[in-house]
Amino acid sequence: MNAKGDRLALAETFVRIVEAGSLSAAALQLATTQPTISRRLRVLESSLGAPLLLRTTHSMQLTPAGERYFARARDLLAEWQAFEAELRGGDEVVHGTLRVVAPHAFGQQQLMGPVTEYLARHPRMTVEWLLDDKPLRLVEEGIDCIIRVGAPEGESLVARKLGEVKRVVVAAPGLVRRPVVRPAQLEALPWAALGTFYRNRLRLERDGRATTIKLQPRFVTDSLFALRNAALAGIGAAVVSTWIVREELAAGTLEHLLPRWEAPSLPLYIAYPRARFYPAKLRHFVEIVRAALGQGSAMTGIVAAR
Repeated sequence: MNAKGDRLALAETFVRIVEAGSLSAAALQLATTQPTISRRLRVLESSLGAPLLLRTTHSMQLTPAGERYFARARDLLAEWQAFEAELRGGDEVVHGTLRVVAPHAFGQQQLMGPVTEYLARHPRMTVEWLLDDKPLRLVEEGIDCIIRVGAPEGESLVARKLGEVKRVVVAAPGLVRRPVVRPAQLEALPWAALGTFYRNRLRLERDGRATTIKLQPRFVTDSLFALRNAALAGIGAAVVSTWIVREELAAGTLEHLLPRWEAPSLPLYIAYPRARFYPAKLRHFVEIVRAALGQGSAMTGIVAAR
């Protein structure tokens, strides 16, 4: 590599550093040493006349110039890969690391099928499967795509709707002493709440009608698994995604209250940074997830997007 280095190789190194999250991880993926990766980064920053990364002992952060360079370099590398695939007659070998952020509960169960299929189809790929429900800066954190319950925020994102997550009102049988036939009766019950989607008020819908009930929850969590377990323990009634209580409803350990009324379904999206070109590893993953979840089924608890 000459004084300025091979620009394409330097760009690939920088993209790998950001996606891997550290110089040492990038060195491992590129089968080289950390000093070599560090030297390439210095050569790149010197040739550009601008710092791209701010590094401390415990963290690494993109500078504004680094964010712009990362987004553009990733586009250029994807375009180059597509060009090479075209020369090979479209026989595209997908390899590298894909970093995906998914919701905690959904990412532990409902999405493992598509991930397994993706890895089986592309044996040279590695998936970093990160479970997080908080807002993220995808480019800065080196995230390829996110899957979100609820609309993702950010104008720089391309968001594709996968479907709607259905939700129902449930409670342990011992919690309900009298038959519940009207939504207003739910207000007298103790409640467990999912703080990210409802807390003190709950909207229910039936045949085009809607009503809102007031709640005073005894237990509030940001975990769907904890919410289900709280309902099973009799702490309170709860609104949960249908897929997570399917077995409990069938076994009778939870009761479906007001089955003709439903809480509004929640939209499920897959989203990724807007770019001119997208790498094959991302395109194939999006296709598999959309095929798996976009159809909608009772097993996934997803109503297909229209």
